[in-house]
Amino acid sequence: MFKKLPGDEAHHLVSTTPDTAVVFRPAVLRTPAIVTLVIFVWRLLAGLVRLVWRHPIAAAVVAAPTVLAWLYGWQWGLGLVALVLIGLTGWRVADRASFLRLMGRRLLAWWRLVWVYRRHWQPVMIISGLGRHVRGRDYLPRLVGLRCTSWADLVTVKMLTGQAVKDWSERTDHLAHGFGARSCRVSIARAGRLLLVFPRRDPLAVPLSALPVPAVASVGPVEIGKREDGAPWRLKVHGTHVLIAGATGAGKGSVIWSTIRGLLPAVRAGLVDIWALDPKRMELSFGRDLFGDRYAATPVDCAELLEAAVAVMQERADRFAGLQRSHTPTVDDPFVLVVVDEVAFLTAYQSDKGLKLRISAALATLTTQGRAVGVGVLAALQDPRKDVLNIRNLFPDKIALRLDESEQVDMVLGDGARDRGALADHISPIPAQGAGIAYVRLECSPEPIRVRAAYVSDADIRAMTAGVAA
Repeated sequence: MFKKLPGDEAHHLVSTTPDTAVVFRPAVLRTPAIVTLVIFVWRLLAGLVRLVWRHPIAAAVVAAPTVLAWLYGWQWGLGLVALVLIGLTGWRVADRASFLRLMGRRLLAWWRLVWVYRRHWQPVMIISGLGRHVRGRDYLPRLVGLRCTSWADLVTVKMLTGQAVKDWSERTDHLAHGFGARSCRVSIARAGRLLLVFPRRDPLAVPLSALPVPAVASVGPVEIGKREDGAPWRLKVHGTHVLIAGATGAGKGSVIWSTIRGLLPAVRAGLVDIWALDPKRMELSFGRDLFGDRYAATPVDCAELLEAAVAVMQERADRFAGLQRSHTPTVDDPFVLVVVDEVAFLTAYQSDKGLKLRISAALATLTTQGRAVGVGVLAALQDPRKDVLNIRNLFPDKIALRLDESEQVDMVLGDGARDRGALADHISPIPAQGAGIAYVRLECSPEPIRVRAAYVSDADIRAMTAGVAA
């Protein structure tokens, strides 16, 4: 209630209701100074122990000359540093490989961990949305460790509780640019931990010449190029089917001819038969003599050749039934590799609907039943859309060369492949820089692998044909 005051104060109102407001003040706990000091010293000592445990070499490099200089003077400390530098330089010159393996990459990992990753970790995590800032406190994923290879930084991260791998794979661009790398790839190390790969350089930048023809007859895996980690790229063709997708000039011919080149000794030994379908009449026609009468160019001949492969497959299945479940190449039952240069021309762009149905049915039969009896399909196409080739999922192993659109990457390699680092749409269209570079997704592993196929020139193909003919 309010009442008026008399006189000059008549215009003022005064509340007559008692003030019932209660002010709550938070309780303040005063910590003794000695407790704060003990906690600070404990955290400092724990941090030093953790630093020495995680980085013993770097700690020794700093501690040894410091202690020596404190005990005997700065000249001794400086002399120790000079002696160590001279020794490391001599070691690097004498045996560079062992120096990098035992010392050089460890020092590089320590430097990049301190200067690149720990220095930028908090802002990159917060800005990218992988960290959280709640009530004045930052909750960040934990940087567990870093290991350097010859071409990349391998960063192990412990995710925040409740995070998923997709949260990280959708932010690979943020991570790459935040830490100054060209790209970032995400894979699962173990439950709750991820492995982030940040390339420092491109080991596949230089084109590869044709690999030597193997000396031993084998059906594979066939070495056809190099992986990004420096290991040979060996393509499995026996016991699987392989789909190759790439734009014009991406290097599909390099994969096909490198595979044929690796199988030449087995072809000579009678352990492998290569059947070629060449509807464009440009790529496989160079080695027509390698295929003999198992070469087809017209749609009618292609349909008949595929149906002949189906007949071989079914005849073997009848003989193998109840006796064996897998195929071992022999002269009597060689491994049959059906190579199709442009499969979309036969399954989508063919005007004769009857031929399209025959070809699609034969390919579907081979890719669903051929592996166990030694009949494999190696198919290449430019357009990976579903309406062009509706049996893409029947190819266990897939290779994505340069593609025109980001959506095509997942069409070829499967959902989520691009988010995990398969940037096939970013491969350079310049032949000298990007031809033959691809991302591979195998049946046994969902993680994409970056590779480059060796280039087999026209002269190499002619020499291969002449060698087989001889």
